Amino acid sequence: MSAPAAHAVPGTAGAAAPVSGGASAQQAGSAAPPRVQVGEAVRSARQTVSAAASRGPRRARLQLKKVDPWSVMKFSFAVSLVLFIASIVATSILYMVLGALGVWDSLNETISTVTAGQDGSQGVDLAITAKMVIGGSALLGAVNMVLFTALATLGAFIYNVCADLVGGVELTLAERNQ
Repeated sequence: MSAPAAHAVPGTAGAAAPVSGGASAQQAGSAAPPRVQVGEAVRSARQTVSAAASRGPRRARLQLKKVDPWSVMKFSFAVSLVLFIASIVATSILYMVLGALGVWDSLNETISTVTAGQDGSQGVDLAITAKMVIGGSALLGAVNMVLFTALATLGAFIYNVCADLVGGVELTLAERNQ
């Protein structure tokens, strides 16, 4: 069943009395309507933001005292792994492009001609193949990956020792100007 509708009382010129019996904002006393409270909060926030903008960007001077070697090792391994994969892909693409241009055939023929004897004996049977080129790149990349990870981790240990002695690197951080 629906709630009874409010009807105008004769002599009130169409004004209806509140149905729920709640007091209006003026009768409640000190409590301001929510719209006024929100407006005051927005005004206060704008003043705070404009005051901060007039000061310029905030700055903080910090010292980097310690670098976690385990984090450095994980990060450097991830970077070296990505570089390893990129170098293998780049080597493969370069090998295919040079193969399509006939560079490897010409180079293999030149090596065979140079190493052939004066009496017509066959030269060194050395052929540059995809397995040799990409395998060499993979071997070099794997050694690079191990060395890069080890040296970065060693660098973190050395930094920590030096930071204990001299206090670390001082950084000044600032907010961007918009």
